[in-house]
Amino acid sequence: MSPHTLSELIASIYDCALEPSRWERTLTEITQAISSESAILSLNDLRHDRILIEKSVGWGEFGMDERQKHTSEIHARLNEWFAIAPSLDEPFVASRQLKSHYLEESRYVQCCLKPLGIVDVMHQFLVHTPYHFSELVIGRHERHGLITDHEVGEMALLLPHLRRAIAISDALDVRAIERERMADALDAVRCGIVLTNGDGTILHVNRSADHMLRKSAGIQEAGGILSAKVPAAAQELRKAIRLAARDEAMLGKTGLAIRLTASGEPPLFAHVLPMKGSELRTRLQPEAAAAIFIGSSMAAAFELTPAETKECLGRRFRLTKAEADVAFEILKGDGREAAAARLGIAPTTVRAHLSHIYEKTGVRRQAELVRLLMEAGAG
Repeated sequence: MSPHTLSELIASIYDCALEPSRWERTLTEITQAISSESAILSLNDLRHDRILIEKSVGWGEFGMDERQKHTSEIHARLNEWFAIAPSLDEPFVASRQLKSHYLEESRYVQCCLKPLGIVDVMHQFLVHTPYHFSELVIGRHERHGLITDHEVGEMALLLPHLRRAIAISDALDVRAIERERMADALDAVRCGIVLTNGDGTILHVNRSADHMLRKSAGIQEAGGILSAKVPAAAQELRKAIRLAARDEAMLGKTGLAIRLTASGEPPLFAHVLPMKGSELRTRLQPEAAAAIFIGSSMAAAFELTPAETKECLGRRFRLTKAEADVAFEILKGDGREAAAARLGIAPTTVRAHLSHIYEKTGVRRQAELVRLLMEAGAG
């Protein structure tokens, strides 16, 4: 991928944060850049069982309908991957993680992927919290062969920009911002939004951000310059704004989920969106170099470790540590005996813990339990 192509893709991705209707075109550009033909981008609100974003190219009606029939199989394989993946930055590539005999017997592969000519699939994970799950699924067709390190590397360059766009889209909770009534549109948004120039000089604040500034909630103003109260956050915020003004492609993870509050205080996070990279964003506010989105609902960590997942399950359903351990193992989809072997306990002990878990979650069967746990954010 040439620097010019990368820069244009990043600009398209950031435009989608403000105008989600552009995602299909951007997904087409991404697939073309990595010699693929199909893609699905999704963002799910697990608390309210809502799909916030679902955009696809190259799958067609048949492919999307058929894929829906095999979600249980897809989730089972991804759960196994989450249990062993060293980082959320590591993508799941089917040809690397699944044995050939499994691919030959898989109903998803044989009934959905094969008829579409898809020979490999890569899942790139964008958000994985107790409340949200987002991924980009890339399909590789026969004429291009299996996914290689080259494609994995290309996607790694886009990953932080995709995450920023998804996080901001979720924070906005709007389909588009009306350019001709920008101030009114920003004031209606539930998170704080501050527009600045390249030096950090504040150009506009919406109602939420104005309230934060007056209460000194994480952010502050000094001589008209936006800053954070925590020194490390202030330093990263300044750096992100400078990069946004100079070259948005260089932002990377800088300015992505900056924690504005100190440890022990209620969390408050900021995402920096560059505003100079396209006509769409420039028209919103010609002088602005960066838009800073601030809120407590934006997770700082897009990745949950197994320990964090167990903690979330325990807190959500009032499970003991032993029960949370069993629930986490059951999510892997291998059954009670396999869970007992991995935990080093007797199968009868697993059954006893499951009985307590059923009582606390209100379900009666293991399949229902797995679905509930996945919706709680562990999957």
